[in-house]
Formats: sequence, C-alpha cells, structure tokens
Amino acid sequence: MPPIALQLLGKTSVGGSHCSAAAVLLLLLCLGFPPSVATCPPYCLCASDIISCSGRNLSVVPFDLPSYATRLDLSHNALSALPMDWIPQLFDRLATLVLSRNSISRIEVNAFAVTPHLFHLDLSSNELTVLNLSIFTGLAELKELLLFDNQIVQINPGVFRDLHNLQRLYLSRNRLTDFPLGLYWEAGGPRNLTFLDLSYNRLSKVPVQSLLSLPHQGGIYLQENPLVCDCALLALLEYWMWKQYRPLVDFRGEYPCGDDSGPGPICNQQGVLDMPLEAQTYQEEPGKWLRVPCPGLASSTQEGLVVFWVTPRTVVNSSTNDPSAHFIVLPNGTLEIQGALMEDSGTYWCVAARRRHYNPYESMEVNVVVGNLSAATTSGLAHRSGTEHFNTAFTTLASCVVSIILVLLYLYLTPCRCRESRGGSRGCGGRAIILCSDPREVESGQRRSNGKRVAFLEPQAEDSDIGGPKTPVMNLGHVTTEGILKNGSRTVGQTLTDPAHIA
Repeated sequence: MPPIALQLLGKTSVGGSHCSAAAVLLLLLCLGFPPSVATCPPYCLCASDIISCSGRNLSVVPFDLPSYATRLDLSHNALSALPMDWIPQLFDRLATLVLSRNSISRIEVNAFAVTPHLFHLDLSSNELTVLNLSIFTGLAELKELLLFDNQIVQINPGVFRDLHNLQRLYLSRNRLTDFPLGLYWEAGGPRNLTFLDLSYNRLSKVPVQSLLSLPHQGGIYLQENPLVCDCALLALLEYWMWKQYRPLVDFRGEYPCGDDSGPGPICNQQGVLDMPLEAQTYQEEPGKWLRVPCPGLASSTQEGLVVFWVTPRTVVNSSTNDPSAHFIVLPNGTLEIQGALMEDSGTYWCVAARRRHYNPYESMEVNVVVGNLSAATTSGLAHRSGTEHFNTAFTTLASCVVSIILVLLYLYLTPCRCRESRGGSRGCGGRAIILCSDPREVESGQRRSNGKRVAFLEPQAEDSDIGGPKTPVMNLGHVTTEGILKNGSRTVGQTLTDPAHIA
C-alpha cells in the first residue's frame, strides 16, 4: 500500500476518528490508489490457480483468499457450518471445491451463490443429516456431487432442483431408507444423471417398476443394502445381469439373492423352461391384437407369477393390470397388445425371475413389428444391420489386400540374367526384362513346362548420332517365349519376329 495511504490509516486510528474502513478504502480509490491483489495466506499453499488450506484446523474460512482460484481445498479442517457469507467474496472462476473431512452439519440457503461455476463439489465425510430445500441453489453447472460418508437420513423434495447438469451423485455410506426417486421425476432436477451410488445405506426395498423405466439404470449402485430378496428384486437383478450393467458385474457378491446367499425365494419355478433362449420376432398388422409370450416361461397358466415387460414406451407388470389398457400382462406372463400401433414396434424385454445364469449366446429380447416387416426392420433394427455391413466391408477389404499381395508376388519374381547378344556383349540394353522363377534355368537352358515368363518392354534410347538412322524398337529374334503371362502349355521354338507378336 502506498505511504500516503498508510499515513491516512494511521491518522484515523490515532486521532480516534469515526471513519470506517470502508470510507478509507473509498478515499483510496478516489485518490487513485487501488487496493493490492490478494496474496496467498501464510497458512495455505498456492500453486498458480490452485489453493490448498487443508489440514490447518480452520473453524472459519480465511477472508483473504485470492478470488482467482479455480480449485480450493478446505478439507481436513474444523468447519461446522456454511452460512451465506462463509466466503467473503465472489469466486466466479472456481471449478472445484473440496470441503471433505470437516464437521459440517448445516448448510444455509444460497450458501453456494458465491461459486456459480462449480463443476465438482466434495462434501463427503461430514455430519450432514438432512438435505433441505435450495441448499444447492446457484449450482446450475455442477456435474459431480460427493455426499458419501455423512449421516443423511432424509432428502427433502426440491433439493436437487437447480442441478440441471448433474451427472454423478455419490450418496453411499449414509442412513437412507427410501430410494430418492425425486432425482429423476421432479421438475427442474438433473436431466442427465448417469451415475448414482446408494451403496452401504439402509434400503430394504426398491421401486422395481420405476427403476426399470429409468433411462440410465445401468449406473445405479445398490450393493451392501439390507434389501429383501423377493421375486421382484430377483427379476430386476437378473435383468441387470443379462444387460451386463457394471453394478451387477463388478459387485455381484455384495447383492442379495446371489448364488451363495441361500436358496432365495421360490419364483416361477413351475413355469421356467430349460431350453436355449433365442431372440424372437412377432409381426402383426396395425389395429389388431398381438400376444407375445415371455421367453423362458411356459405358456400354461400360472398363479402368482411376477413378470415385468419393458416396452419401448412404458413398463407394465402382472400385478397391476387394467383390462382397458393398451398393454396387458396375462397370468402366464404373456404380453397382450390391444390395438397394435406402428409406434409399438421395437425391442421388448420380459423381466422375470428365471434363475438362469448369464449366457452371451442367448437372448431375452423380443422384437415386435407392427406393419411392414422390412420397413420396421430398417428403422428399428438399424444397429444390427450396421454391424453386419461393417463386417462385410471389412471382409471385402481384407480380400482385396490379400489379392494385391498375391499379384505382386506373382509379377515381381527374381529377374533372369539376359543372354549374350550376337555381338558378344551382355545385357539387354534396357529393351526387355525377362522374369523367371530361377535365374539358373536360363543359364542351363532347361525350362519347366509350368514356368511363367513376363516380358516388360521399354522404348529404346536414342543413339548418340542424332542424324543416323534409328534402330528397330526391339530385336528379340533369338529369344523364344514360353507361356508369356499364361499358365497353359508351353510353345517351344516360337520367336518374336512377327510384328503381330511384337505388338
């Protein structure tokens, strides 16, 4: 700070003036002395735009933090609350905020309004118990939120209302007893949530039908919860395994209803067929009724079947049937489509507890075609045809490459040494090159009946005497040919003296 400013501050303090610090700063600005840029606090570490104040036992956030930071680490401290003014200034460049390993139990509304451009927020390993409304207001750009290892027992509606771009949410190791479906259905919530970790909570039941209708159910982790292993849950877990979702593939032993978790519930035992499963296609004209059997289940009537059908438009089950509905699940698990529409064409899945292990060579899919089979196949099954076209193109390309290599090997064989000319000089004079499979065949005069000869003719170079007469283009009267560019029988004694042969 300039000396004049220091003198002004000294006078206000000694003379007992009632001028506040704000008035002094305003006076400095009017005199042309802008305040100095904030430097790194002595108890923090700063590296360019990264500030780390971790492990300093701080109970409040330092007021002199530089606002140009893009990453701020306040973990492993003693922060207990986040009021509205917990940061004294706007951090409009901050993208990552780490508040883990504190004692935060309360977050006030609009507490993160000073960090509007956050992408990553870490509140893990704190003491949060309830997530109240609007505590994350202003974080419209947030993509990853870490709340694991807290004591959360309740998530109030509207908590994630402004988190439009949230993609990954970690809620593991809390005390949740209800699945937070509001994440997916509430207006203004996350539109592209692809990862939800609810492991190590206290969930005993999950809404199976609602989970089957989610667009990104392959990223929901439910391992190490006290889930009741009933027929609906068993059907869901088998469906996820057949879809090869990572939560089941990576943590199969940490889910109930596993192979080593006991016999499990008795579901659909009499109706399960022990036969290979293949993808089936059913076609019907628009407006007519269509019945689609459930793969792997017998068509005989069963009581108490738990069957879900995942259709391109909705999810229906066997327990809640409306006789006037468009989709009805019959008692034996068969799906009945009343008044089929063109929009009903697509891939269907029958989700049921079959106790079948995953087999990559089997398929639980059912293809439904309403209307023209070729048109529906072109539009609804384009991904399969695209794969087949790729395989055909790759095979054709490989065949072409192999053919070119074989042609080159056929043509470029070992060159034969030219015979001595009648004048006693050796060499072909750049007029012809005769190729053969073995140079020693020409020297010995022996020729095999199946040998191949290739002649490459070149124009004769001009004589040194420009005015002299030009020599003939070729003079191969003494050279006999044997099956030139042919695999047939040889012709012995035939010379290249005829102009027709030369041409």
